Amino acid sequence: MKRVVWFQEVDKDDVGLAGGKGSNLGELTKAKIPVPPGFIVTSHTYFDFLEQSDLKPKISELLSDLDLNDSGRLQRVADEIKRLITESTMPGDVAAEIRRAYRELGEGPVAVRSSSTAEDLAEASFAGQQSTFLNVIGEENVVAAVQACWASLFEARAIFYRGQAGFEHLKVGIAVPVQRMVQSNRSGVMFTIEPVSGDKTKIVIEAIYGLGEAVVSGALTPDLYVLDKESLSILQKTVARQEKQFIRNEDSTTFGEENNHWVEVPKDDVQLQKLSDEEIAALAAIGKRVEEYYGTPQDIEWAEEKGEMYLVQSRPVTVTREAASEGTGLAAETAPILLEGSPASPGVAAGKVKIILNPSEIDKVIEGDILVTEMTTPDFVPAMKRAKAIVTDKGGRTAHAAIVSRELGVPCVVGTEQATQVLTNGQLITVDGARGRVYEGRAEVRLAWAEEEKKRHTVASHVKTRTKVYVNLTDPELAERVAKLNVDGVGLLRAEFIIADHIKEHPRLFIDEGRSEEFIDKLAEG
Repeated sequence: MKRVVWFQEVDKDDVGLAGGKGSNLGELTKAKIPVPPGFIVTSHTYFDFLEQSDLKPKISELLSDLDLNDSGRLQRVADEIKRLITESTMPGDVAAEIRRAYRELGEGPVAVRSSSTAEDLAEASFAGQQSTFLNVIGEENVVAAVQACWASLFEARAIFYRGQAGFEHLKVGIAVPVQRMVQSNRSGVMFTIEPVSGDKTKIVIEAIYGLGEAVVSGALTPDLYVLDKESLSILQKTVARQEKQFIRNEDSTTFGEENNHWVEVPKDDVQLQKLSDEEIAALAAIGKRVEEYYGTPQDIEWAEEKGEMYLVQSRPVTVTREAASEGTGLAAETAPILLEGSPASPGVAAGKVKIILNPSEIDKVIEGDILVTEMTTPDFVPAMKRAKAIVTDKGGRTAHAAIVSRELGVPCVVGTEQATQVLTNGQLITVDGARGRVYEGRAEVRLAWAEEEKKRHTVASHVKTRTKVYVNLTDPELAERVAKLNVDGVGLLRAEFIIADHIKEHPRLFIDEGRSEEFIDKLAEG
């Protein structure tokens, strides 16, 4: 069993060994796409670490009766599990092999990324759930960063997301790609499909100065370029003003947030287009080539260093939908427009504003609120699931808020610049995620359009098949929502989730105390 493998030794079929990110990097390397070289500390190494450190029983006990909606307890459990992992000693032979591979890679700055065996699958994005460490230098720091990535599999947000998605915590592994760091002058994200409308004839590129972490996180609003996929002609350009950039901190000697810092963008560059038209077309051509290779639309992170374009990861687009009709026969909307930004997740919803400036406040968001914030992080996911719509000050169509909103099917507008200043708590607004607008009060025309779109998609989706189609259901509370889908019923109801989330007592306790009938009744109630 290999503890460490190089990118060229794995491919897309090695998700169990290299994780989603690692296996895709191997596939791209084999396809001769420009990818910075690197190696992967395999998931087998992580599982062996848990066994040798005798951590599995302890982690299992901590997670056994955890209420995912109790954010305070969730955070305490997550912190304890992470402490157990980071304070355990990494086996000496494993550490030695990581050091040896790092030396072979050249001993320069590297990106140490988490690559869960459940991430980057077509049905779940797992966007940003685990840690990434950029510009890590030195053997000991790389070893420590690998162990920190293992621990990040149990961030509170990751535990919550896996629980909601029905993944068993101790069966999800984590590999750790270690990749030569591209010191990007410019970087960003590229979708080989229009991610909001689902238009497969378009390629969308977002670009910023500095490291791409700032665009993925939504910390900056990027340039936006939209191209026709067939001809690679540029259809739309939106140039964003950028006053600061995130780059390597050359004075740092450890690993973590201090490895990189914010600096001012030179004044002459603040309002310039980040990529030339020629560079936009050349980058789009690489994206088109990757999509053709995989045979499915791709979500790609790219970086430019010394005039060369590199791809640092690629994954399937996790949510696609039929392009919406804009309903030209409808009357014009008369509700006043309060804000405009980038359309990030389609749909229209009205509700009351709840401004959240810190993840520690997410419990204030209740069902039906409109979540308004500067930008979301993975820690916001529980609140995003309760929100009726989402509006952010910063970010583009490929930021965390946009990706997760599309997966949840929640309308979202990003990059408004001033939503947290213009809007007030309790204010009634309508969020139009298809047009990128926020209206005062109820925008009845747009709400009516959204309702018609929903009906149109419902009719279009009801295709009769000779084979009956069933769903697996993990949460009984989703039953009404699932019943509205074009399915023939429930094929599997995960009883363990009912026991963990609703009954909250082990079946053995009911048997030992002579309460078997009570257990059966509670299980039937769901």
